[in-house]
Order: sequence, then C-alpha cells, then structure tokens
Amino acid sequence: MSVMTGGSSEPDRSGVILFVTGRLAEAGLSEVVRSLSQKVGFDWEIQVPGIQVAALMHTRLLRQRLRPSGRIRRVIVPGWCQGNLNELTQHFGIPFERGPKDYRDLPGFFGLESGGRADLNDHDMQIIAEINHATRLRLEEILIQAQVLADAGADIIDVGCVPGESSGRVSEIVQALKERSFRVSIDSFDPSEVRQAVQAGAELILSCRVSDVGWMADLGVEVVAIPETPEDTASLDQVADELTRRGVPFRADPIIEPVGMGFLRSLQRYVDFRQRHPQVAMMMGVGNVTELAEVDSAGVNLLLAAVCQELRIGSVLTTQVASWCRTAVAELDAARRLVCHAVRRHIPAKHLDDSLVMLRDARVRMESDAALRALAAALKDPAYRIFSRPDGVHLMNRDGHWAGEDVFAVFAEALQNAATPVDAAHAFYLGYEMARAELARHLGKQYVQDGPLRWGLIGDWEPSTGAHARPMPGDQAPGERKPGEQKPEKDSRE
Repeated sequence: MSVMTGGSSEPDRSGVILFVTGRLAEAGLSEVVRSLSQKVGFDWEIQVPGIQVAALMHTRLLRQRLRPSGRIRRVIVPGWCQGNLNELTQHFGIPFERGPKDYRDLPGFFGLESGGRADLNDHDMQIIAEINHATRLRLEEILIQAQVLADAGADIIDVGCVPGESSGRVSEIVQALKERSFRVSIDSFDPSEVRQAVQAGAELILSCRVSDVGWMADLGVEVVAIPETPEDTASLDQVADELTRRGVPFRADPIIEPVGMGFLRSLQRYVDFRQRHPQVAMMMGVGNVTELAEVDSAGVNLLLAAVCQELRIGSVLTTQVASWCRTAVAELDAARRLVCHAVRRHIPAKHLDDSLVMLRDARVRMESDAALRALAAALKDPAYRIFSRPDGVHLMNRDGHWAGEDVFAVFAEALQNAATPVDAAHAFYLGYEMARAELARHLGKQYVQDGPLRWGLIGDWEPSTGAHARPMPGDQAPGERKPGEQKPEKDSRE
C-alpha cells in the first residue's frame, strides 16, 4: 500500500484528511489535493490500498487493507466506492465519507466552486408552441406533436392554419386537444376557422389587426394585437387603443423580423412600444428569427428570451420546423428560467445552469502531461486507456503510450506494439471509444472512457450496454472485480 503526505501553511484544525484512491489515479489526485490544501488549509495523506482502479473499491477491501495513522481525523473515499461507510467509521473510529466520483470535482466538494445548479424554478414567460399547417395533418399526428411540445415546456398549443385556405377541421382539432387538457390558441385570419376554434375552447387568437377588431371583439377571448405591416407602428397603437376601449383582453406583438430583413429595427419597435405602453401585455414571435437563420437555435433563443425578460414581454411564440430548431421549446423553457434568475438578481447568466451548452461543454477537465506520463508508467496490464487532449488522442497500456491527431495512425502503432493480440470485438470497442474521444476533442467536450458524452438539455448519451469495455486478459489485478460482480466465495478468507 502506497502512502503520500502533504500539508498546507495553515493546517486544518480538525487534523489530517486522508484521501483514498486507486493506483492509476494517484498522481492526478495528488496534484488536485496539493492545490486544494493550499486554498482551503489542511494537511493531507493519500493511500492506495493495493488496487489499480478506484471504481473497483469496496468497503470490505478497505477494512482489510487501509492503514490510517493516528493523525487522520477524516477519510474521503471515491464516489464509486461500494458498501456501507458507517461500518468503516465504526471499525476505525474515524468519519468516512464519499467524495465525488471524479477527483477533479474535489474543489466543488470543498465549496470552492458552485458545486451544483441554481434554483431555476421561477419564470414569468409563457411559451406558445405552434403546430405548423395543423389543418393538413392527421388528428393522431397533431396530438402526438402537442404532447411532445407540452412535455418540452409549452404552455399553449397553437393550431397553425394555412394562409389562403379555410378548413372545416379546426373545431375537431381544437376539441381533441382540449379533451386532452391542452390549452389552445388559433393562428388564423380566417373568420370561419377562428370562430370554430373559439367555440371549441381556444383561449387565444393570433392575430388581430385594425381591420379585424370589429368581428374579433365579439368572440369573448384574448387576442394578439399586431400592426397592419411591421413598420406601421401607428396601426399597432390604434388596434391596442380600440381593443382597450372595447374591453377585449389582448397582448401586443410589434412583430420581430428575421436577420437580414430589418431585425434590429424590429427590436427597437419592441422597446419603443414598451415605453409608450408600460402596462400592456406583450408577445414576441421568436420563431421568425430562429426558423429563418441557419444556426443552432439555443443561443439565439437565450438572447431573445433575455430581451423579453428585460422588456417584460410575457409570452413567446415558436415553432420546431427547421432541423436546427428541433428542440426550440425545451431551449426556451431553459432560457426563460435562466434569464428570469439572472435579471431579477442582476447577475450574469453564467455558472447557473449548463442545459443550453449543447455542442460544447461548460467545463472540460483534462489530465496534465505529468499525470498522463505517471499513469502510463504505472500501468501493469494490457487493458487500453484512452484520453482526449488538445494535442490529440492518447492511447496507453503496459506496452506503451501512443498519441497524435491521426487516430488511425495511433491505433495502428498501438496494434503493432501490442504484446497481447487484440481480437475483433476489442478492436471494435477501441475504435468506437477513440472516435468518441476524437469527437470530444474537436468540439471541446469532456471525454471519459466508457462514460457518456453530455449534450445539455437533450441529455447524456452512452451505448446501450453498461459494462462494454471488452476487458482483455489480465485487465483485473488479483482479487479485483468489476463493479456489481459478486465476490467469489474463496475471497472471503482474504
């Protein structure tokens, strides 16, 4: 069992902290703990209880092999450690606790980083999600889309009609949505379609121009007031005044225009309208921007949500038609919570939640050159370890350490120097993992061998099999087992 000690200039009054790890993580852990001890102030030791991989650690093994000195007042084991820590606390008379699974997360464990997400439950923005050309879709397809949109965060399902057509299906569609407890709006200028929708239970009409006030005012539901043309701000004021006079509830939408077609001027119209009408409810059809700009929509939705939050625009309308907008509703749901939290507290929208960091990762932690060299020198088995770094993909086992930007060349060199033959199944596994490492390197994502890549709000993705590392002969040190593997009966005498 190896032991490493260190200390700070102002040691922790509670005594020495013992960190327990596997042999392969010892060098990297020591770097992190050394820096951490100087910031927090404690003396420390690291013990490796004769085990290669921290993920294989169990309390039974620690009870047999751990040798804490009399100076130890606290023991931190890896988050992977299996078993009841209370038994170790009672046996050694020292408090044992699980730390993070990745030792690089120890600063957060000691309170030097946020260590978690902010409480983002509050928001004051409504999401209206349109089903485009709904009157041309089968009812079953409409209901499926509505459920997907609602699950992603939509508050109201908008039945999008086809301009120039007058469908007799609107009543059927709205009624079916209402029967399933969806809140519904209707997007049409056609009086027949709008009346069908309102009679079936629609609560909002998109949209009402000056010329529509006469017949829409008698329907008894809220409308969205818009100008005759986006530039005609006077007509928007006129329809707002007329709806107010008639007692019709409404929200005003000055109409945002796509990039390249007056985007900045249209944003200014929202600012100007809010200054003229500080108490009027407002809406922004953000899909006009996200659908008509060929760019991943998450960042655009965040900025538009921030504009809405600062101008007190209480609702947004979006669609998920273009491929780059396929998660627009979920993005807006995350964005409305993030901007609400940031604007109310006057803080940057940073280190609060990383759901909208999808293409890249908010934080990428990598092994240092020294840690990689130490790890490569310590390997005693033929199992390959893979790391992703800016200088290339690293592949190592007891036979060598190979690295480079060309993963095919790295793999070929490793096979050429392999003392143990690599079968087809293991070659497939290595190729798959190296491809993931290469993808993470190019995108700036965190790569952990056999661990999932993170994709923000669309979730973490990993292969369907849990233990898919295809271990080679000699992967495990004597007495070690994979996580979840039952201990052989004969081991009980160790």
